Amino acid sequence: MIAPRNRILLGDALDRVRQLPDDSVDCVVTSPPYFRLRDYGHADQLGLEAHVDRWVDQLQQLMSELRRVLVPTGTIWLNLGDSYSVKPAEGAARKSLLLGPERLALRLLDDGWLVRNKIVWAKTNTVPTSVSDRLATKHEFIYVLARSPRYFFDLDAVREPHVSRPPKRKTPTRPASRKPNRPAWLGPNSDGDRGLVTLHAAGLVGHPLGKNPGDVWQLAVSSYRGPHFATFPIRLAERMIRAGCPERRCSRCRAAYRRPVHRLGAVATRLALRARCQCDAASEPGLVLDPFLGSGTTAIAAESLGRDWLGIDINPDYVALAADRIDGERATGQRKEVIHE
Repeated sequence: MIAPRNRILLGDALDRVRQLPDDSVDCVVTSPPYFRLRDYGHADQLGLEAHVDRWVDQLQQLMSELRRVLVPTGTIWLNLGDSYSVKPAEGAARKSLLLGPERLALRLLDDGWLVRNKIVWAKTNTVPTSVSDRLATKHEFIYVLARSPRYFFDLDAVREPHVSRPPKRKTPTRPASRKPNRPAWLGPNSDGDRGLVTLHAAGLVGHPLGKNPGDVWQLAVSSYRGPHFATFPIRLAERMIRAGCPERRCSRCRAAYRRPVHRLGAVATRLALRARCQCDAASEPGLVLDPFLGSGTTAIAAESLGRDWLGIDINPDYVALAADRIDGERATGQRKEVIHE
């Protein structure tokens, strides 16, 4: 069985994902309905449960099925926002944060998921709020989840330009050790900084292709003004897809193609895509799944990057909206969103 590509499936996310084949999707990029923040106009929708733990239960079930359809090296990029309780029966005292994303993350840890990042999407242009007894909420989380310790992640595709000047090259006073001594004050789980020290000693400010963008992403909210009222920006989806979904994969074993990097001093060049398997089979685009496609942002971002996509939505009005929006993007060949950094 082969997963469909570049199509929107109408129906409940869990039911539809259960119909997909094992190990068929390279990456999941999605933003499920947050707890009791929106009404999407369907009796069976996610997000209007009476208690936040019931919302977590539903997402935990879906995540179990998504784990099955992911290739072994696949990742999930899960965009979640929190909400405030209006009564204790929702799971916390009135006016308290419910910590829904954290509750789900802890469940997923127990299920064996690797939580590789907790990215903070810092919104640069949020709508003003009238609340006067707390700070305005200007961020959401993106959890990066992997099935196993070895997974596809293309850091080079999302590196950012360095802003500092290269240091002066240092002449080594003693032979470099293959395993530098760790400072006594470092804890056992610390990353350390020996890699950066080595680069600086060579007169390099950092990796020749650019710096790691880190886990705080400052991006504007979506400027889409269609009928769907909860869309994330194309720029956000593109960054997740660049890092998490391979450009091509083997059509037989579904192993991701990769771009080797050729380094010569302070210059680095990404080379042509190469297969990592011995199948001698044709390649195909990587496949991104969004089980809550909404207005179609993930699909538009995937197509702009040459990836294939598969979307699911429970509301037929939103399926029609997404199809029209995707067709419009294909026809114009340009984005309708204004890009803000």
